[in-house]
Amino acid sequence: MCGISGGFNLNQSKIFRLKKNVEVMNLLQHHRGPDGEGIWIHPKENVGFGHKRLAIIDLQSGKQPMSNEAGCTITFNGEIYNYIELRKELQNDYSFRTHSDTEVILAAYLKWGVDCLKHFRGMFAFALWDEKNKRLFCGRDQFGIKPFYYTIVEDTLYFASEIKALLPFIPKLEIEDTALRDYLTFQLYLGHKTPFKGVNELKAAHYLLIENGKLNFNKYWEVYYTQDWTRSHKYFQENLRSLIDESIDLHLRSDVPLGAYVSGGIDSSSIAALAKRHTGKDVCAFIGKFANEGELFDESPYARSVCKMHGMELHERNITSVDFQNKIEKVIYHLDFPVAGPGSFPQYCVSELASKHRKVVLGGQGGDEIFGGYTRYLLAYFEQCIKGAIEGTLNNGNFVVSYNSIIPNLGALANYKPLIKDFFSKGLFGPMDSRYFQLINRSPTLGEEINWNEFSEYEPFDSFKKIFNGENVGKESYFDKMTHFDFKTLLPGLLQVEDRMSMAHGIESRVPLIEPKIVEFAATMPADIKFKDGTLKLIYTNAIKDLLPQDILDRKNKMGFPVPLNQWMKGDLKSFVFDIMSSKAAKERRYISNKRVMEEIDNQSQFDRKIWGLLSLEIWQREFFDKHHKFKELLNT
Repeated sequence: MCGISGGFNLNQSKIFRLKKNVEVMNLLQHHRGPDGEGIWIHPKENVGFGHKRLAIIDLQSGKQPMSNEAGCTITFNGEIYNYIELRKELQNDYSFRTHSDTEVILAAYLKWGVDCLKHFRGMFAFALWDEKNKRLFCGRDQFGIKPFYYTIVEDTLYFASEIKALLPFIPKLEIEDTALRDYLTFQLYLGHKTPFKGVNELKAAHYLLIENGKLNFNKYWEVYYTQDWTRSHKYFQENLRSLIDESIDLHLRSDVPLGAYVSGGIDSSSIAALAKRHTGKDVCAFIGKFANEGELFDESPYARSVCKMHGMELHERNITSVDFQNKIEKVIYHLDFPVAGPGSFPQYCVSELASKHRKVVLGGQGGDEIFGGYTRYLLAYFEQCIKGAIEGTLNNGNFVVSYNSIIPNLGALANYKPLIKDFFSKGLFGPMDSRYFQLINRSPTLGEEINWNEFSEYEPFDSFKKIFNGENVGKESYFDKMTHFDFKTLLPGLLQVEDRMSMAHGIESRVPLIEPKIVEFAATMPADIKFKDGTLKLIYTNAIKDLLPQDILDRKNKMGFPVPLNQWMKGDLKSFVFDIMSSKAAKERRYISNKRVMEEIDNQSQFDRKIWGLLSLEIWQREFFDKHHKFKELLNT
């Protein structure tokens, strides 16, 4: 895990002060690589790379940027977990000088060219300069676990792991209003957009190639939902467990000790248990809790239960409103821009705790999006079951769960009555895409807080439909359409949080469930295997149930790291939030009326995200737009 950066002139011309530019990018990403740094500048000064290193594999000889005798130079962030197997396959064609996975990428590129990406199992983002062919090749892993952002300024492409490293080169910061509309709708961004105008991300499973003055983007991987109706539940369960075990073995490869985040839920608990079982070594666990706010905000008893079962030491971090006041600006700064929910704040605190004990930590991200773990899937599917029963279409291939069989599991919706009431009051029994959009759309609660007349014409629903109804999903399964949309949009947002909050403290976060073989296999499972009778994440639970204590398996109150933010805003944090939202700059924002935001604070329900979302936007503008001059000044120091 590292920080990468660089510049490339599209006209092959010299870049003014290139070395200084790369030094500044390294400086702004220092937290990503406290173990070392490197800079490579081409003799013609038309291309240069920077690197900040967090040493995990080949601690002595894995320094970057790395060059080989063939004239290829790379700056790389991430891990290629199958580097040992690839090294054996490539050693007859390439003379290795190190034991690092970085050099394996160079060797793989020389043998397979851009198709080397199809051979990698891991999380990665890299830039590679090929001197022989005079081309720049940049690739990103299949799921976007590792970040890659870029901008083009005066014919020079600058790239980095974090957007803050690009800001010194942008003449004037502006908000990309279509991205802001996405955020106000989903608290996410669709496609390659970021809320910084002119700054984009290289999409997951894509690569960038610049050759002969032409810049091209290509997709090299996709997941296709082709359901296999010939197999039994036992077949899927046994093979899934085998793939998870294999992935764990790969993700445990490290030259430093490992730890695990344990939330008390099924995903993170099973990953921690497997890590302990596979290594037989000391695997310590970490959890954050809001113990002062009651049982609803404290999952630590479940975490203690799984740690006791497997003999793991558990480190606990009690998080308070004082922590929020002291750390929220740092959280938004490290995120680069607001995304997803308030879980980034406690994740920052837990990562801070973990950094005192470990450099590599495993997490359970991806289980909900791959296997269907969100309660909203149950609500959305229940509506369609009722519709199918009324219209007599339950047997037309679109429904694998009947309304009768789903009823026993509706108890999971007990805490969602306000959501159910709102959902059923708008467009009941409409098309599947419009109904799921209604379920995840957060903008209806926004009114005069937003200056809607300032936005250009753009409808997030149009972008939503292209993903939800993607050709790779097909038409047979509503369940697959829902999970696929979240897999393509929500999961990248959560992965951004995972990467940024861990790297803020110089630790590497690994996510063993997000692995191509697992994802591709899950996409062959019919919905009634993953969602039989409305039981969320059924196949995954059955595959790993031997690893978990009964109290976790029997849980009905899935929390998902809830944050008592709205309670704090009405009490301890009220003056703090008011101070932020009432500054002169805050009152003059183009798109947000912060005066109206302040008037709404006391009207928020316990888990409403509206104020969180708008507060994050204001802090983001303070940290980057109001301080843009400080980023630019770094070029002159």
